[in-house]
Amino acid sequence: LAYFADIDKLGPRDAVLHAAPLSHGSGLYGLPHFAAGAVNVIPESGHFEPQEIFDLLDHWQNTSFFAAPTMIVRLLSSAGARTPRHLKTLIYGGAPMYVADSLRAIDLFGPRLYQLYGQGEAPMTITGLPQELHSKNFVERLSTCGFARSGVEVKIFDDKEHELPAGEVGEIVTRSDCVMAGYWENPDATAKTLRGGWLHTGDLGSLDAAGFLTIKDRSKDMIISGGSNIYPREIEEVLLRHPAVAECSVVGRPHPEWGEEVVAFIVSTAQVSPEDLDLLCRENIARFKRPREYRFVDSLPKNHYGKVLKTELRAQLAYGLQQSPKR
Repeated sequence: LAYFADIDKLGPRDAVLHAAPLSHGSGLYGLPHFAAGAVNVIPESGHFEPQEIFDLLDHWQNTSFFAAPTMIVRLLSSAGARTPRHLKTLIYGGAPMYVADSLRAIDLFGPRLYQLYGQGEAPMTITGLPQELHSKNFVERLSTCGFARSGVEVKIFDDKEHELPAGEVGEIVTRSDCVMAGYWENPDATAKTLRGGWLHTGDLGSLDAAGFLTIKDRSKDMIISGGSNIYPREIEEVLLRHPAVAECSVVGRPHPEWGEEVVAFIVSTAQVSPEDLDLLCRENIARFKRPREYRFVDSLPKNHYGKVLKTELRAQLAYGLQQSPKR
């Protein structure tokens, strides 16, 4: 029902393409399509191949599909990238979608994107940014993940469970009929996560006066340097503005004096120096947030769903793996 209310109306002439694992968002969004008698399309390859996805979007009428942001970036970078003839809606979520990538996706796919924010404990149903706001006329909204879905409450709490006013950063909490009953045979974890009747997401964010939610970062990914909170996503958004930066990920490294310092892992497509990136950061963020080191790598470690594994990046720093030559 939340899908019909917030995302799309469906009928038997529609289709859903399962470009992502059925065990996650794609399988969940197969349900409203089943209910409407729509077609469910599974790629013959059994995995994500951009050319195959474009071919299927050209073949099946009124096709929607769910993708992680990294999958969208692969589509945009594909040699066969083109505006699909029959795309109805591209739903994305599961990881940060950077503004630079959102704008590229709007150029290719048009106003057919819907961003969602959810997690396993409230499957795909916390906030959403609808199709009409995926426009270059609303760039400031592209850095948010939209507003509360139908029948969903979203608030920001401090560490004492007090609601924070608009603009202040705290933990994102939610409650709705979509929230889980609890963790299987783990009452202690259930009590901790669902305390006070709210699902505590572990994500840090803020709500603006209009109710749009901006996620700053996972609480475990926040960097504390010299007593100041640094949100990696803010730095990543800036680094991705450089045309030679294809991907990046920012993590904290222990520092004996400051507690932590900022390190950026960079996947580049052309010649770029740390000095170039440092200048970009100095022009766009506070000096204390700038990375103290840029590590150039061939790829970022990801799980099967396309999420960057920052735990592995932090482990590389902890074990002192050598940096690749600066480009």
